[in-house]
Amino acid sequence: MPKQTMMAVRVHAFGGPDALVYEEVQVPEPGPDEVLIQVHAACLNPPDWYARTGFANIPEAMRPSLRLPFTPGSDVSGVVAAVGPAVSEWREGDEVFGLVRFPGLDDGGKGYAEYTTAPASHLARKPAGIDHVQAAGVPMAGLTAYQFLFDHVQLGRDKTVLVNGAAGGVGHFLVQLAKTKHAHVVGVASGRHEAFLRELGVDQFIDYTTTAVEEVAHDIDHLFDTVGGPHGHRFLPVVKPGGTISPVFLGEYHRERAAELGITFKPGQVHSDGPQMAELARLIDAGRLRVGIDSVFKLMDAPKAHERADKRHIQGKIVLQVIGG
Repeated sequence: MPKQTMMAVRVHAFGGPDALVYEEVQVPEPGPDEVLIQVHAACLNPPDWYARTGFANIPEAMRPSLRLPFTPGSDVSGVVAAVGPAVSEWREGDEVFGLVRFPGLDDGGKGYAEYTTAPASHLARKPAGIDHVQAAGVPMAGLTAYQFLFDHVQLGRDKTVLVNGAAGGVGHFLVQLAKTKHAHVVGVASGRHEAFLRELGVDQFIDYTTTAVEEVAHDIDHLFDTVGGPHGHRFLPVVKPGGTISPVFLGEYHRERAAELGITFKPGQVHSDGPQMAELARLIDAGRLRVGIDSVFKLMDAPKAHERADKRHIQGKIVLQVIGG
């Protein structure tokens, strides 16, 4: 049985990285259809640092409300420590990973902790070929890429795909998952990421710091923009009529002009999905999907991890190592 208390990282007041407080709290109890996970590693995602600031980057009318204090973190990898009475698919000792209770935020995802609870249906068995640190880097970013490609866009074979922000968490999974459909992948990132992205299968690399994408990319079937921002409309000339743009984050795309050009938008919101996590695990164990790790921090060093995130230009994922860290 787990101990009664644990260490966790909580936010008591919105602010910068120093708003993350490492403190002792009660170990949660799983509900009837939940499992208790001893967390070995948790992953940082943009919603974590948005929540830490009270979603200051989002227009006030659109901001979710969060109850303080809360524990951030929706991506976890660990070992089942206990199961609720209605759970039959998991047992104590199973190694699992998953995106927990997303997009529901309420009082945080609770992943930045030694223990957390999760609905049994949100989990999959951890890939055997990678450790917990790597596994924790998969859930939100991997599911975002998977759901955009195969649920929203329904990517066919042999298409031309452009990924803006290709070296980031979602971007590097988009690159690899698109290649499973034999896509010709154009990756946009800064030059220091070229070797990394070539290894992942990028066919054409564009260094946005030296080259305007719209001058060299043409006839794109599907464009995935993980960066967003006020200049997203610059991509309109590169997408062919009948093509699609999928904004992963808010951006200005001049949608009326896009419609005139025959371009449609395929938005989406990532959500927890155990069976899709299992498919990502299968691809990882088959050697078809690799997890890029930018950096690893101890749980108590979550503020330093958020400082790293604030510097941007991330290659892969930032992970908090809970056990062994």
